[in-house]
Amino acid sequence: MSTLLSDGGAVVTRQLQKARHAPALLILTQTMPITMLLFFGYVFGSALAMPGSEYREFLVPGLLAATAANGLMTGMFTAAQDAHRGVMDRFRTLPMSRAAVPLGQTAADLLTTALSMVPLMLVGLAMGWRIEHGLPGALGALGVLLLFRFATAWAGTYLGLLSKSEEAAGQLGSATFVLPMLSSAYLPTAGLPGWLRAVAEWNPISAVASAVRVLCGNAGGEAAAGAAWPAAHPVAGAVLWSLVLLALSAPAAARRFTRGPG
Repeated sequence: MSTLLSDGGAVVTRQLQKARHAPALLILTQTMPITMLLFFGYVFGSALAMPGSEYREFLVPGLLAATAANGLMTGMFTAAQDAHRGVMDRFRTLPMSRAAVPLGQTAADLLTTALSMVPLMLVGLAMGWRIEHGLPGALGALGVLLLFRFATAWAGTYLGLLSKSEEAAGQLGSATFVLPMLSSAYLPTAGLPGWLRAVAEWNPISAVASAVRVLCGNAGGEAAAGAAWPAAHPVAGAVLWSLVLLALSAPAAARRFTRGPG
């Protein structure tokens, strides 16, 4: 275990230094949610049944959940880039724990995500979003978000190691942008058609977004009548989705790294 942690820590340091020298992706991941918050909050908010301030209170947790889900894209891109540029092959020649490389990559992603959420929260607060349940609610919401980000980063890492090229990983990663659209991140699910509502309510992003709303005391945290189990129990659903995804993807990513290409 100590070897895994020390080797993983070395990989975390390498990933953070890499991000410092190539900050474009980090800047993009920070500015995009803020841009969407401003656009959706002031443009779409006026066209919905919710009053503008109430919609912005609904929207901020949804964008935080979407940011957490982006671990799928960043994990995929980072793993594919290292795999197809020979970095993973060099790691395999070193006397280090095989699980340390994907662990270090996902842990570094978790740290940068925690930092990138701060500007989004500050802009949300300036737009009227509030954490009604105080520090315990804020810490609970942050824990749910980071657990989900950690799980999606592992899933993205596994898919990136499976990819045939950097370009293929980039294209597949970009396609994950549609996943928050099929959830309650941006709109309540109650008004959706039956089949689409079922898809949205079983989407893990919906559970995470609703869990953040419940823990922070925001509008839209309550489930509509007849909602699916994750929508009716969002905190438990968000944690369960995250743990299942982590249990499936973390061992698979570690095995795939050990096997190498092919």
